Order: sequence, then structure tokens, then C-alpha cells
Amino acid sequence: MARIELLTKINAPIEKVFDLSRNIDLHMESTKQTGEKAIAGKTSGLIELGETVTWRAKHFGIRQNLTSKITEFNYPSYFVDEMVSGSFKSIRHEHHFSQVDGHTVMKDVFVFESPLGVLGKLANLLVLKRYMTNLLTTRNHIIKQVAEAAIVPPSGG
Repeated sequence: MARIELLTKINAPIEKVFDLSRNIDLHMESTKQTGEKAIAGKTSGLIELGETVTWRAKHFGIRQNLTSKITEFNYPSYFVDEMVSGSFKSIRHEHHFSQVDGHTVMKDVFVFESPLGVLGKLANLLVLKRYMTNLLTTRNHIIKQVAEAAIVPPSGG
């Protein structure tokens, strides 16, 4: 199994960061480079406990589907999505949120296991862990940008 842990400091309320992290539309925006699209289950808006989403994306030149389910949910501090079906042997993504000194700390704990035994472990070491870290880092950067963006009220007139 491979494990990735990321911490992202965001200058925004914990509730806003939590909701952006489970927003299907923002997830698609943050994964444009893989053409990721929600094709079944919850395909837009905020995903909730017990709901599933099936993603279609292109990774390493191969079109793949992956279905995940929200298996744990404690608003606004924690939720977990786990792979139900897909090309990995398993994926568990824990999303932790805490308030520290007036900002939100978002912690990702992403644990995955590749299929194919020893070959999968080798792929993890050589390629997959770095690839998945880059995907998560890009996603977190987008969440941070959106969360910290000032909302300008419409001008009256």
C-alpha cells in the first residue's frame, strides 16, 4: 500500500473549505488535465454520506472509470471517500479539516493499493505515488484559490 499525506493551509472558514472539498463541480474543474467527469451517481453539487459518484478520466493514455462512496461524514471536520470499483485494488481518501490561528488546515490522507502484486508495488514506487501526489496537490491548490477568493458583490445601479 502507498500512503500520501498533504497539509494545505487555507485562509477561509472551515465550513467553506469542507464544502468546496466535496463539491463535484469543483473537483471536475481541478482535474481538467485528465478530462475527469462525473458520469453516474451524484454528478453535480455537494456529495453527502452514503452517496456515490462514478468518475471517468484518462490516466496514462487509458480511459478509466472509478466509483467512490462517501463512507464517513462529520460536518465540517472530516469525511472519507472509498473506491467501490475501479482499476486500483483499493483507495481510501480521508479529508480532515481543522481551524488553527484563524485559518483552516486541510489534511489529506490518501491510501491506495495497486493491483498486480509485486508489479503494482513497483509501479507505486516508480510512478503512481508521485502522479497521485501531483493530482491531489493540484486539486488542493484549486480549492485554496476558490476558498480564498474575495466575493465581490454585484454593483447596484
